[in-house]
Amino acid sequence: MRVTMRPTFVFVHGGSSNAQAWGPLQNELALRGHRSYAVDLPGHGITADSPTAYYRYPQDLRALASAPSPLRGVTLQDNVRHVVDTLRRLAESGPTVLVGNSLGGLTISAVANAAPELLDRVIYLSALCLSDPAMLTDPWDVTDDNLLDAAAARIAVSGVRDPGVVRLNWRSAYADPALFAQLKAPITADATDHQFRLLLDSMDPDENHSVMEPAALVRADGWGRVPHTYVRLAADRGLTPPVQDYMIRRADALTPHNPFDGHTLDTSHVGYFGRPQLFADLLTDLV
Repeated sequence: MRVTMRPTFVFVHGGSSNAQAWGPLQNELALRGHRSYAVDLPGHGITADSPTAYYRYPQDLRALASAPSPLRGVTLQDNVRHVVDTLRRLAESGPTVLVGNSLGGLTISAVANAAPELLDRVIYLSALCLSDPAMLTDPWDVTDDNLLDAAAARIAVSGVRDPGVVRLNWRSAYADPALFAQLKAPITADATDHQFRLLLDSMDPDENHSVMEPAALVRADGWGRVPHTYVRLAADRGLTPPVQDYMIRRADALTPHNPFDGHTLDTSHVGYFGRPQLFADLLTDLV
């Protein structure tokens, strides 16, 4: 039996991230009287057995490259099962609103396909939303001048043996001011350097890009039944506004009877970490 009509926000993190990134926003929502739950996807966060070489100083880069990944064998379906189980437990207390950022958009899309009855709304904060199989295989007809690809290439660890796993050495930015600035620009350009250091401290080294698979595509008969909102982040240089707009157009063409409810915030890719009040205002207005 549902005991309250106030929704619980369920947050799904982006790539190389975890539940800690949502802490400032969760605090702001709590001050407004809203419940929230931040998910650690399998292989991420406090339960992940991340490579110890990542945290040692000085770093042994050879050991970092050869260490097994906590994401070994983790699939998109594992993410979906984990989030759906969380939603089932939370749904006993009232409505649930699923929110994702960046790569987390693939998981929230697959969850909405699998269990639309558990969701009162799904919200994309500059998150991936794929609606056509060609979006997995063909070039996109959009100009993408993102700054993240080049920055991530500078911290990529070569020689990782686990299939589908990309390992990024975020901590290498501490000793290189130019690299620190290059990473900050596409991720949290509107945050202070101190805030970005805190976010870097929380980042996981590994991410499983094999989640970009057909099951991540939104479906009209699942996801299309759920009210969905896209929050464009106009100052995002990681997932740029033209790419966000392209995904919105393609998804709306799939479900013209249920298009995205669109909103725009003038923030960076992980703007909710440095400017949580702005995001809390929007989320509470939406529900």
